[in-house]
Amino acid sequence: MFTLTEVAALNDIQPTYRILKPWWDVFMDYLGVVMLMLAIFSGTMQLTKDQVVCLPVQEPAAEDNSGFTTLQPAEGSGSGSGNGGSRVTLAAAPLITKDLPDSVVQEIHLTQFGGLRHQPLPTGVRTNLDFQQYVFVNQMCYHVALPWYSKYFPYLALIHTIVLMVSSNFWFKYPKTSSKIEHFVGILGKCFESPWTTKALSETACEDSEENKQRLIGAPSLPKHFSTSSEEGSPNQSTPMLAKSGVKFTADKPVIEVPCMTILDKKDGEQAKALFEKVRKFRAHVEDSDLIYKLYVAQTVIKTVKFILILCYTMTFVAAIDFDHVCEPDIKHLTGYAKFQCTHNMAFMLRKLLVSYISLVCIYGLICIYTLFWLFRRPLKEYSFEKVREESSFSDIPDVKNDFAFLLHMVDQYDQLYSKRFGVFLSEVSENKLREISLNHEWTFEKLRQHVTRNAQDKLELHLFMLSGLPDAVFDLTDLEILKLELIPEARITAKISQMINLQELHFYHCPAKVEQTAFSFLRDHLRCLHVKFTDVAEIPTWVYLLKSLRELYLVGNLNSENNKMIGLESLRDLRHLKILHLKSNLTKVPTNITDLSPHLIKLVIHNDGTKLLVLNSLKKMMNLAELELHNCELERIPHAIFSLTNLQELDLKSNNIRTIEEVISFQHLNRLICLKLWHNKIITIPLSISHVKNLESLYLSHNKLESLPVPLFNLLKLRYLDVSHNSIVVIPLEIGFMQNLQHFAITGNKVEVVPKQLFKCTKLKTLCLGHNCISVLPEKIGNLVQLTNLELKGNCLDRLPAQLGQCRLLRRNCLVVEDHLFDSLPLDVKESINQEANVPFANGV
Repeated sequence: MFTLTEVAALNDIQPTYRILKPWWDVFMDYLGVVMLMLAIFSGTMQLTKDQVVCLPVQEPAAEDNSGFTTLQPAEGSGSGSGNGGSRVTLAAAPLITKDLPDSVVQEIHLTQFGGLRHQPLPTGVRTNLDFQQYVFVNQMCYHVALPWYSKYFPYLALIHTIVLMVSSNFWFKYPKTSSKIEHFVGILGKCFESPWTTKALSETACEDSEENKQRLIGAPSLPKHFSTSSEEGSPNQSTPMLAKSGVKFTADKPVIEVPCMTILDKKDGEQAKALFEKVRKFRAHVEDSDLIYKLYVAQTVIKTVKFILILCYTMTFVAAIDFDHVCEPDIKHLTGYAKFQCTHNMAFMLRKLLVSYISLVCIYGLICIYTLFWLFRRPLKEYSFEKVREESSFSDIPDVKNDFAFLLHMVDQYDQLYSKRFGVFLSEVSENKLREISLNHEWTFEKLRQHVTRNAQDKLELHLFMLSGLPDAVFDLTDLEILKLELIPEARITAKISQMINLQELHFYHCPAKVEQTAFSFLRDHLRCLHVKFTDVAEIPTWVYLLKSLRELYLVGNLNSENNKMIGLESLRDLRHLKILHLKSNLTKVPTNITDLSPHLIKLVIHNDGTKLLVLNSLKKMMNLAELELHNCELERIPHAIFSLTNLQELDLKSNNIRTIEEVISFQHLNRLICLKLWHNKIITIPLSISHVKNLESLYLSHNKLESLPVPLFNLLKLRYLDVSHNSIVVIPLEIGFMQNLQHFAITGNKVEVVPKQLFKCTKLKTLCLGHNCISVLPEKIGNLVQLTNLELKGNCLDRLPAQLGQCRLLRRNCLVVEDHLFDSLPLDVKESINQEANVPFANGV
């Protein structure tokens, strides 16, 4: 037994796939139902009605000499009961008396085997088996005399109809196609009913009405606010925001603009975003095969072949269905008759039903032929949304192919509105617009204000990370100074950025921003600092090279020499006010185009991430360069091109493979060089010629392989910062006392055992780092360092700390890096002096 739920579920199958059934499939389904009813009707009648009715045919009569006609019954004939040895067949009596006149009948006698003539004609012997004999003869003649088509037509019609009906819906049931079809129908229904579809199409219609209205009143038409990504990315094209609704006055009468925007709540927006993702995945899954198309063509061909087969043999056998048939079964020994005249009482009705069936099959076949013509007349494995693109503002809807295209063609036969609404979810412009609306709902002005912070430079900063776009409320933060956008694929800078009069620094980290013309004009005149981090060169916005007021430019990404022409660095010559250029990449040479910036570039930074920088000759042209950083460039020596930079003040060669710095003597020609950073290299010794760099104020030699410090080093009397930490130095030379201007001395992580007392003649020392050495005693002279603010002693072999630390009145506990037990060994008054809070402004004044 079927439950009501199961029956209802079967009834729901047809509505589910109705949108994929064109009119011919629907018509063929109805024809199949009619043919099925006709087959069942004819089969029922054939089973319930008598099949044939037969009567015996009398053999020709023989005439004797007396002029009487003697009727010769068949040899061996007799009654069914066998009474008295005399038998008369069940049909004998009526046939004998049927054709003779009454006068003759009276004189005729039935003859028996060896019997007498002229006996009275008996009326026949009636027995209880007469009916059985009739049934037997009818059954025998039904199978012997009746043509096979008359007997099996209803069953053949039933089988053919079932085959045709199965062929019509097989593509809905086959596992490899039914799953795709079910998925497609489900997505299509959701796309059709989605509020975002209605909103997007209504806005398109609203735009068209706006354009028509503008043409009627003689004003220029408003540009569409949905534009392709390529149009939005051009800095030379204006992309204004949506005009606000209001009242426009003309010479005739005012025209009131009614906003066409519909409301889309957060739940609807999330559902729409999920639909975009489903459509994208479904397209990728279905568009790479054409199995559904091939299966539909195959089943249509099968139906056409079936129609031809049915028509051929049916037309041949239709004439065989007749009312009158002669039957000659081999049962003469049972009935006494060899031939029977039979009538097929269903012949008339079966003939009419067969003609009706042939008519239905012909109509069915014509529809199959039309279907094949439709299938091969046009390329159904390609589908173009050209009409949808023309009627809507979504000009980026892509054309589709294979099974995806075929399913859309089938849907068009049901209603073209489905594909039009479905196309909305294939458009990137539509998806971006949805993201923009959802983003603005989520990121309100109040929420953005909560994310604004103050950085180390006491500037207001906002960092937005991994959003779908740039919220409109960002442009209302008029006091913002730094805006950082990271991993935002569709950042769009609109004209509203002109409100941010305090904005001077922008960061684009993997964020190919698109800028409107008005916004670009503002950035060109006001932006001072720009950071761009990218993976591919194409991610660098082209408008970057047109920011004529830019002071600092930071480019982080792949900028190797092979792609230099693609970078567009030649356009840097337009950045007339650029002072700082920072390149973090994998260059093999300094791009020659950078030398175009030489008149105004002050600082150049190249972080090369381990790629060897081979060619540096172009640096010679940058005569105004004051700061140069070459980090991780696999340099083995100090490049000679640097010695031509007469205005150079700071040189940083961090993280290279420099082993010797004998060329340092050439630095004597760089009269303005005050800072030299050679840290994180493989330098073994410091040449004696270091003393020639008279103006040097800062020297960084940490993280090298130094074993000693040369005496001439301490002749650099202007040196204020010396860092030789993390080397293998054993002795601090006594000549260190000559450095009266030394303020920072770091020798952490070496092998020093003794701290010379001459060190404490450097009374201007503020930072002294002696940690992680082998020092066992700290001289009491440390009390001479009255300006000391930072002292590192941790990691040595000290037993105690001198009480003279109390004389370092600016030293505080948080700046004294030492083991706790050593600090506890100090006198109580010294500990209290060090533990008290520092009055930093007063101390600096002292």
